[in-house]
Amino acid sequence: MRFPSEPRPLCSAILCFLSLASRSLAADADKTATSTACTASSTSGAFFDLRPDMAQKKAADGSKPGYGAQTVDYHARGYDYGSNFTLNICGAVVEPVDGVIGVEDSKWQNISAYYTSKGDVYSLGLQSGTLVSRGKELVLQYTGGSPCGKSKKRDESDLVEKRSFTHSGAAYRDPDSGRDEDTLVVASAPATRAASTSKETDEPRRRKSATIFFSCDRDPTAGAAQVSFIAADPDECSYVFKVKSQHACAGVEPHKPGSVGPGSVFLIIFAIAILVYLLGGIFYQRTVAHARGWKQLPNYTLWASVWSFICDFFVIATSSCARFLPNRGGYHYVSGSPSGRGRSNREDENRLIDQYDEEWED
Repeated sequence: MRFPSEPRPLCSAILCFLSLASRSLAADADKTATSTACTASSTSGAFFDLRPDMAQKKAADGSKPGYGAQTVDYHARGYDYGSNFTLNICGAVVEPVDGVIGVEDSKWQNISAYYTSKGDVYSLGLQSGTLVSRGKELVLQYTGGSPCGKSKKRDESDLVEKRSFTHSGAAYRDPDSGRDEDTLVVASAPATRAASTSKETDEPRRRKSATIFFSCDRDPTAGAAQVSFIAADPDECSYVFKVKSQHACAGVEPHKPGSVGPGSVFLIIFAIAILVYLLGGIFYQRTVAHARGWKQLPNYTLWASVWSFICDFFVIATSSCARFLPNRGGYHYVSGSPSGRGRSNREDENRLIDQYDEEWED
């Protein structure tokens, strides 16, 4: 069967409309996938929002944050580590810190976790709002803290630096070594400093970081989040914490203004399906069945019977409701009263009506 060339513009219009609709849906999906700081979505559809756990600073005008907001930093005991920790969730610590070892002055205000040891402040990383959902675990990581290493190693490096300032060929006795003979410093001071500088340049300095795991706290009476120190690696570069919070429980992602929600997506798909049904049916009825007029609609007989049923149902409903309206047909009393005079007037009217009926029959 050869189809006429007339419906080709209609077919091209349908394809153009479908392509535009798919592009709009893809753009809306990209907008919906945009994540907010301190929030995460898992592959199963769960949504996590830890912004209520973030400790907030007081405003410049002195106004306090909203009711129930966290206003102080979180603290965790180090136990056998020997130092306690201070940190914030997805933000910099509220209390300002200074004199941080190995961190530029301009970055002190962005520190999110630190600890103090023998009067020195060590940073565990700068603020970050990148919350990651890995399976059943919710993870937050801070990086870019103070340089790694123990205080003992730092003392040994200082000792080596002091020895480097000894003039060339001088005798030096090492108190830590159990040897009685003298140790001669063969290298000169400038050569030693140059060697150490080149070594530091070749090997990038590792910095401390903090990894925070979140667990769901379903206790309705629980207050603020509870932070616990878990462990640190032997090089004192990686620190692990665990936070137990009500806001770490999975929830439903709220609708974002300007984005397309599930209901809107369903309506768009439904509208596209209706258009495809109508336009495709009209194309088929016009080209194959050679129908004209209203019969070009797909399943015209079915929809005509449905419309007829709706009209009949409307007539039946209105007729049933009309019975409850006051009846205006038949005779009406001209006047009446509850007294006997009113009853006599009605009897006279009835006799007069009967008389007129008999005269009419004659």
